[in-house]
Amino acid sequence: MTQAIAKKTSLYKRDLNLWLEIAIAQLKMGDLQNLDIDNLIEELEGLAGRDRRELKNRLKTLLEHLLKRLYVNISQEFNGWERAIREQRSQLESILEQSPSLRSVWDQSFESAWDRAIIYVREDYPQDQFPDSWQFNRDIEALLSIKFW
Repeated sequence: MTQAIAKKTSLYKRDLNLWLEIAIAQLKMGDLQNLDIDNLIEELEGLAGRDRRELKNRLKTLLEHLLKRLYVNISQEFNGWERAIREQRSQLESILEQSPSLRSVWDQSFESAWDRAIIYVREDYPQDQFPDSWQFNRDIEALLSIKFW
């Protein structure tokens, strides 16, 4: 490993924010020769993965609250669940507005989110009966707008 590469990696490990500021400045100046490409790629891959995880986590939380609102008959909780549904929908809309390409992973994200959501609500409400699969429209527009209850 050359001394320049070792120095770049060392800064990356010591102070991520400073490393990012320097990388941004290098990109703006077109100084690609001194850019820490390997760590930049790692950071970009991490960002892409973070957005997919955020989509899946928000979708899981949305499904949990939809399931509770649909199948758990505790009327004093309905308002709170509906507020949580609105918030998750709003956050999902923002994520998809910022990164429309995430629409292409919606179906895959839905499956994973459903699997986790149904486990959680069954643990929290063992006395209630939940379906084994989502009984309603699962496309993006439906899940972000329809009041299924």
